[in-house]
Amino acid sequence: MSTTTLTEKPGKPGKSSELGSGRRLLRGLPWLVVRQHRVALACVLGLTVLTALWILYERHELVQLLDAKGWPEKDPGRPMENNRGYNYITSIINGLPLILAVFVGAPLIAGDQENGTAQLVTTQSVTRRQWLIAKLGLAYTLALVSGLVVSALFTWWWKPHRSLFASAWIDGVIFDNTGPVLPAFLLFLTAAGITIGALVRRMLPAMVGAFLFTSVTTLFVWDEVRVRLGSPQMFTYPMDSELPARFNDAYEVDRWVGSADGTLYNWGRCAEATEKATNACIKEHGIVNDVIQYIGYNQMAGMQWLAAGILLAGTVLLTAFTLWWTSRRPL
Repeated sequence: MSTTTLTEKPGKPGKSSELGSGRRLLRGLPWLVVRQHRVALACVLGLTVLTALWILYERHELVQLLDAKGWPEKDPGRPMENNRGYNYITSIINGLPLILAVFVGAPLIAGDQENGTAQLVTTQSVTRRQWLIAKLGLAYTLALVSGLVVSALFTWWWKPHRSLFASAWIDGVIFDNTGPVLPAFLLFLTAAGITIGALVRRMLPAMVGAFLFTSVTTLFVWDEVRVRLGSPQMFTYPMDSELPARFNDAYEVDRWVGSADGTLYNWGRCAEATEKATNACIKEHGIVNDVIQYIGYNQMAGMQWLAAGILLAGTVLLTAFTLWWTSRRPL
């Protein structure tokens, strides 16, 4: 815990007065907050830089390979299948929300309350609201910068070569890590960690709570939300014929069989034990079509902006609650 005061007395010229000089980028409370959380700041920024450089390298390698194989005129095979670099990168990116929520968000306020730093700071020339804004500003800036850099580079790597990637566009490893979703996700989960810390007021329990909340949100809740962001459409085509190639990128929500008058039946309606019984069932119900309900790739951008809007709204609500709650409670 740092006992540095926010008012610095003029010192003698030289190294000892460097902290109070105008040449320093941050001064006063922002400097104190950055200094206090410099380890977490350095780790997240270092991980962001490492991931960015790794993406640059992997994309360069992919482009070189595709050029050598004459893509897109010639089939390059499956260069991204079992690609260890891609698997490692996506593992790191998927871990960023957990890292920010648990190691940045949760201890941000809870650590100061538990150690008494919050009381020390606010008894000097800083109000409680100024202290909170400085702390939140650091955490949110870190989450936003990390998310924007990684998302922009990952999108740049994936989008021109999406047909070569094993993961579909609606899978979390792609949808959540490209476009505006990743920065919004990092902001939301960081805000959730901060809120949990403000409520719990103890660093270790807050980190555990943030871990559980982030795990449940990313592994279970968000998967259900993501597929509901689109507007499913229907397509009917003759039974036993090939689905048109334009649907290769579509996410299939459901599937039926249908009669000529438009009546829909479950896909397994005529799944009988023998071919003769199946054909008799098809004839009895007049089934002539296959019907799919799908979400097209052309909806991806709109779905991502909708997802980002939901996450940013959640961030605003959590931040407002944290400010209200912390302002009312004793430090």
